[in-house]
Amino acid sequence: MLLEVCVEDIAGLNAAIAGGADRIELCSALAVGGLTPSAGLMAIAARAPIPAYAMIRPRAGSFVYSADELAVMKSDIDAARDAGLPGVVLGASLPDGRLDRNTLSALVAHAKDLGKTLHRAVDLVPDIEEAVELGVSLGFERILTSGCEKTAVEGLAVLEQAIAVAAGRISIMPGSGVNTRTIGKLWPRLAIDEIHASCSVAETETDEHLLAFGFSAQTVRRTDAATVKALKSHFA
Repeated sequence: MLLEVCVEDIAGLNAAIAGGADRIELCSALAVGGLTPSAGLMAIAARAPIPAYAMIRPRAGSFVYSADELAVMKSDIDAARDAGLPGVVLGASLPDGRLDRNTLSALVAHAKDLGKTLHRAVDLVPDIEEAVELGVSLGFERILTSGCEKTAVEGLAVLEQAIAVAAGRISIMPGSGVNTRTIGKLWPRLAIDEIHASCSVAETETDEHLLAFGFSAQTVRRTDAATVKALKSHFA
C-alpha cells in the first residue's frame, strides 16, 4: 500500500518523509482543501527522496475556472516542471458539478510530460461513472476521491462503484478522514493499492498577538511524523 501525505509547508514535508510516506501531495492552505504551493516549496520538495505532486489550484472555492485562471494554472504547471517535480494534481468543474472536459483537456495537454492526479473536484459530480471514464480518457494516473461524501468511510459505496468502473485502468485513491481509526473500514475491503491522508494533529496557537492580528487561526493542524508512521504500519 502506497501512502500519500498532503503537506502545506517545509515542516510538514520533513515530517511526512521522516514518518515513511511514499509520496507527497504538495499544497498550501490545506484548511481550504489545498492550493498551489510556492515556487520555493516546490524547489525544495523536488530534492526530497520521495516524489511530490504539486496541487494546481489558484484559489479557494469552486473548481469552475475562468480563462484568466486557466492561464494562471498553466503557469503553475510550468513552475512545477521547472522545479523538477514529477507530477501535478488537477481538477476543474462545470457549474452543474460535472467535470469540465475542455478545461481539463487543456491542463492535461499542458502537463503532458508530468504525472497527473485528478483531485476531489470529482466528489462534486452527479455521476461517478462518467467522471471515472473521463479520467481514464484524459490519461490521469489516479483519482483522489472520498466517494462523493465528506469522508471516505461515508463514501464507501461510491468508492466501490468507482473501483469497479475503473477496472484497473486508473487507480482510485481514497482520501479524506483516513487515519488509524478509520483505515480498517477502508482496507482491505476496498481493492486499492494507494491511499491519501493528512496525518496531522491539532495544535493550539497561544500567542495572543498573532490571534489578535489575524495572523493565525486559534487551532491549526500540523503534519506529524509519528502519525504518518502509525498509519503506514497498518500496511506492513
